[in-house]
Amino acid sequence: MTQLLPHVEVETNANPTASVIWLHGLGADGHDFEPIVQQLALPEEAAIRFIFPHAPSLAVTINNGAVMPAWYDILEMSIEREVDVSQLKISSASIIDFINHEIDRGINSERIIIAGFSQGGAVAYHAALTFSEKLAGLIGLSTYFATAKNIETNPVNQSIPIHIFHGTHDPMVLEKQGQKAAEQLTSMGYQVRYKNYRMEHELCFEEIADISVFIQQLLL
Repeated sequence: MTQLLPHVEVETNANPTASVIWLHGLGADGHDFEPIVQQLALPEEAAIRFIFPHAPSLAVTINNGAVMPAWYDILEMSIEREVDVSQLKISSASIIDFINHEIDRGINSERIIIAGFSQGGAVAYHAALTFSEKLAGLIGLSTYFATAKNIETNPVNQSIPIHIFHGTHDPMVLEKQGQKAAEQLTSMGYQVRYKNYRMEHELCFEEIADISVFIQQLLL
């Protein structure tokens, strides 16, 4: 049996019929987005399992080698974001383990959404677009497409709904990086929705309401 990463699970009702796997950012953990489930204000009848994995602890070059929860090492904070792609792919494989586990628990793959914030979003892009079965959707939050140049996508998810959300004043992941991800995905033939908000590297209430609408469109 595959050993899953430590994680947090929140179910909106007993016997979930859908799942959302949500990845946190650098230096955080799965508890970071745990409150989002209540903030999404989903309908009472929604039966969705939210899974918030904890990233492993790694030495992060841009933080002077400090060890912290990280999906991969970031070597340089340039617009192109020089990252440890091998570590990112290992993290992607660990998220695919979660997807397969949900399928084993009786959730149809087409009722599974992958979401990720910042560094977690880069892993979410890679995991969802390389997965071998059709997924419900993909959410990129204040993130960038780190593996755009070398990803081997699976055509089964060519039509996956993708929604990208970003802050106009983000000092950590510049909005131009989020826009670039949308352009890269569009050039690869994906249908992408993009929306920005007057905020920094965070989530705001308007954005959370929009995420809720997107989840409901896909799963309810």
